[in-house]
Amino acid sequence: MVESDAALLTRLRDLSLVDIDTLLAGTSDPQYSRLLSSYAADLVHAIDVARQRMNELLAAAAKGPDPLAVIDLPAQSRAQDSGREANLRAGKRLSDRAANCRALAILDDLAGQLLPKLLEVDRRRG
Repeated sequence: MVESDAALLTRLRDLSLVDIDTLLAGTSDPQYSRLLSSYAADLVHAIDVARQRMNELLAAAAKGPDPLAVIDLPAQSRAQDSGREANLRAGKRLSDRAANCRALAILDDLAGQLLPKLLEVDRRRG
């Protein structure tokens, strides 16, 4: 995760905490419609930004050579430099890929909480 992801995660978490019934409690028809539209626009924008970041993380996780391709090499090739270079390259790539996948999982979870809210808002907007 990069530093800018913190703001996105906070925004997604904040939007997921909104209870639609509480948001709309005591509102009249014009205010009801404005609040629903505003919340829907916030949800769409936040989900879209999350989707863009998810695509970046997916691309980063998938790019580059397979870090475990080293097992396809003969044992003698793997053992060059006592295997240190192969170990460093594969270990770094695996670590980076795991970090990208963890960040993607967090965004997936949060987006999964927001999508039902958006669908409910759309249903209420009719």
